[in-house]
Amino acid sequence: MSGEIQARVFKAGSTTYFNSSLFFPPPMRAEVFALYGFVRVADNFVDAVPQEAEAFQRFVARYRAAWAGTPADDAIIDDFTALARRLEFDPAWTDAFLASMEADLTRRFYRTEAEMLDYVYGSAEVIGLYMAQIMRLPAESRFAAQRLGRAMQVINFIRDAAEDAGLGRRYLPLERDGVRLLDVPDDWLPSRAWAQAHPAEWTGFLRGHLERYAAWQAEAEAGYQFIPRRPRMAVRTAGDMYNWTARKIAADPFVVFARQVKPKKGRIVLQALWNGLRG
Repeated sequence: MSGEIQARVFKAGSTTYFNSSLFFPPPMRAEVFALYGFVRVADNFVDAVPQEAEAFQRFVARYRAAWAGTPADDAIIDDFTALARRLEFDPAWTDAFLASMEADLTRRFYRTEAEMLDYVYGSAEVIGLYMAQIMRLPAESRFAAQRLGRAMQVINFIRDAAEDAGLGRRYLPLERDGVRLLDVPDDWLPSRAWAQAHPAEWTGFLRGHLERYAAWQAEAEAGYQFIPRRPRMAVRTAGDMYNWTARKIAADPFVVFARQVKPKKGRIVLQALWNGLRG
């Protein structure tokens, strides 16, 4: 498992995750690359403009054949499948991931938080479960691992609200626990014009989702205790960078219409070095 192809795919698709992952021990880093190569390729098919639905379905079919015993002759699929067998990933995790990716081909709006979390389980929480297996963590770490995936995905939804709207999508829900968060149609899409015309509503809406993120992130960080020192350096760094992103957006909820808030590589590396010092 050389990881060269996976590393290129991973690096092209993520600044925070990729640069944080460089601080994993080398053998574990190769496993992380095999995982993220697979999930990034699947995600790229459904995020393409226009979407590559047929290519995605072929990818799924080749994965299923590989899992059944027929190699795909594709390093992305075959290395992930080998990793999944070796570390005993639950096949249901991959089924859930692929189901969420497939949902992106047809679904455009999430009305309730419960609906969003169904999607988030497959798109992000199972990534936390994979990572817990890669880091050889005990079973009691799984709740926190899922929460970390959930929290990070919600920040992505907040950060990318304008970009997703441009694709005709809205992941941020309009209803939580039976309470309507905004008086807008279910197919409403965020826009700078709407936010400028309703500044208090937009600010409250986004900060409300940021509060939910903070609660889930706190539950995730309680699980850092299960992670050995070296891999904890990488995981904590990624979490810290998502906290940084959340603070930037909370300070100016309109920034999401101006740019995609992401830390630079230098900030990530400095944070990782600090995390290495504090253990």
